[in-house]
Amino acid sequence: MNRRGRTWSKTTVGGRTWGKTALGLLLTAVMLFPVYWMLNVSFTRDQDMRKSPPDLFPAHATLEGYRAVIDQQLPYLGTSLVIGLGTVALTVALAAPAGYALAKLRPRGGGILNFVLLAAQMIPGIIMAMGFYAIYLSLGLLQSVPGLIVADSTLAVPFAVLIFTAFMSGIPGELLQAAKTDGAGPLRTFWSIVLPMSRNSIVTVSLFAFLWSWSDFVFASTLVNGGAHEPITLGIYHYIGNNNQQWNAIMATAVVASLPAAVILVLAQRYVAAGVTAGAVKD
Repeated sequence: MNRRGRTWSKTTVGGRTWGKTALGLLLTAVMLFPVYWMLNVSFTRDQDMRKSPPDLFPAHATLEGYRAVIDQQLPYLGTSLVIGLGTVALTVALAAPAGYALAKLRPRGGGILNFVLLAAQMIPGIIMAMGFYAIYLSLGLLQSVPGLIVADSTLAVPFAVLIFTAFMSGIPGELLQAAKTDGAGPLRTFWSIVLPMSRNSIVTVSLFAFLWSWSDFVFASTLVNGGAHEPITLGIYHYIGNNNQQWNAIMATAVVASLPAAVILVLAQRYVAAGVTAGAVKD
């Protein structure tokens, strides 16, 4: 190929690259526009809400919405944090041993159990919420934080067991055999060898469990609605019902409620990528 042909080829490839980049930026902007609009409205004054056309930037920015968050929404945020951390602890405590057993101990009926775990993720949340309501009504666990932690864990545990099983299947059997030779039993092997090597999967499971519990509305509205300890999803819901003209406060609450999940996701993204893809490639 002559020099002119090589130049044309490089120009074509460069044009395609720039075109793909521009398309990717456009699609990213479209997907992130609701987030930007949430931020914009959170700083907009009440009297500017109904302007037509609306301001793309808050011309007269105000912090009234964020003051309302501090005055009214902090208890809801604290409750959501407790529920989220409790859900993470319970999910890891139940799912990690189950994943280890399915991956390395090979119990009878393991295949059936995997199928049941997959099927459990297909059950609509509202059906499970109604079942929990009937059970909690008889046990006296309605409008309680522990009850909501257990309910939220039912969403996370099946997914977590599958993640742990896939990751722990890739742990070399020689390591476990060496531990057994040294006199370690299954429990000691799990605690001293398997768990430390499963850091990526633990972070992945913890992140998803926290996000599911943090954003849960169905279980919260069914099991703790009207109680003394309500999560932030109900806080926003009640706030909309009682102050449906103060949209800056509503959006400010949504912004503040999104920050913990966003920060955790950014910090844990490299562990999540490794944890989700674990077990996808076998030697």
